[in-house]
Amino acid sequence: MAENVLIIGAGGWGTAMAVLLARKGLAVTLWARRAEFANELRRTRENLPFLPGIGIPANVAIVGPELPDFSEFVCCFAAVPTRYLREVFSKIGKAYPATLPLVSLTKGIEQETLLFPTQILKQCTGAKNVLSLSGPSHGEEVAQGLPTSVVVAGDGFGKELQKLVSTPTFRAYLTDDLIGVELGGAAKNVVAIAAGGLEGLHLGDNAKAALLARGIAEIARLGVKMGAQERTFFGLSGVGDLYTTCASPYGRNRGFGVRIGRGEKPADVIASMEMEVEGYNTAKALVALARKHGIEMPIAEQVERVLYHGADPHKALLDLMNRTLKAE
Repeated sequence: MAENVLIIGAGGWGTAMAVLLARKGLAVTLWARRAEFANELRRTRENLPFLPGIGIPANVAIVGPELPDFSEFVCCFAAVPTRYLREVFSKIGKAYPATLPLVSLTKGIEQETLLFPTQILKQCTGAKNVLSLSGPSHGEEVAQGLPTSVVVAGDGFGKELQKLVSTPTFRAYLTDDLIGVELGGAAKNVVAIAAGGLEGLHLGDNAKAALLARGIAEIARLGVKMGAQERTFFGLSGVGDLYTTCASPYGRNRGFGVRIGRGEKPADVIASMEMEVEGYNTAKALVALARKHGIEMPIAEQVERVLYHGADPHKALLDLMNRTLKAE
C-alpha cells in the first residue's frame, strides 16, 4: 500500500514535489488555499500559472480549501511563501497532530519576528518533528526529472524523510544544522537580487563572481554567529543553492534583480509578477537579523537600500566596490 503524504501549498514548488513523489508511487494530496484554483488544477491536471507543461499524475488528489483528515498521512510538507506561512498554519494549527512530521519547503525570514519557516511552523502547530528540505532545487527541473540534490535538516524524522523523498534523480543528504540550512536558503535569494542587478547593468561576469564569493562569506559570518556550522554554507544548501539561484533562468529573484538593474522600480516589478519573490521580503528581515547579531552584511544592506529606500542600483554597487580595503 502506497504511503500517503500531504503538501500544503499548490504553487510551483509544492506542485513539483507532488509530481516527484507521485511518480515514485506515493499517494499525494495537494492542498490549494482557494477553491477555484483547486478546481482548475483538477480540471486541467496542470498548474498553468506556476508550473506549465507538466502534467499532474493521477495519484495526486487535489483538495482545498477544506482540510483533509491528517490521520491518513505519514508526513506533511509546507510549501507556502514565508509571508503567508503563519496565516495558513495558524488556521491549521488546532487540527494538526503533534506526532505528524512537518517538513518546510519554504525559504525566507519573517519580517515581523525574524523567525525562520520551521520556527513559525513550530509556533503554529506544536508539531514535535519539524524539518527543512532545502538546496539547489528549482521546481521546473525537479518536475522534468533532471538530477537534483538537496539537504534534509532536523531531528526525529530525518532518515525517514531522506528515504521518503529520494529517487534515482532526486538525492537527499542529511544534516543536523537546521539554522545553517534555513539561513542559507533565505539569504541566497537576497544575493540573487544583487546578481540580477549586475546583469541588468551589464557589469560582467567578474563582478558576479566576486558578488557570489563575498555573498557566501557574509552569509556564513552571520550563520556562525547564530550557532550554525561554517561548513554548511559551502555545501548544497549554501553555495550550491546560491549558484543556482544567481545563474538559472528559472530564478525569480535573479530575474527580479535584472529588471531593477535595467531601471524598473522594485514595487512596479513586484506588482507585475504572479510568483512570489522571496528575496524582496527577506532583504529587510535579513538586514535586521544581521544587526541584531552585530554582523556586517554589506551586500544585503545595499540590496535593502535599493528595494526599500530608493537607492540607485548602480551607485549601490559602486559603494560596495569602494568600501575600505581589507584582507579577504
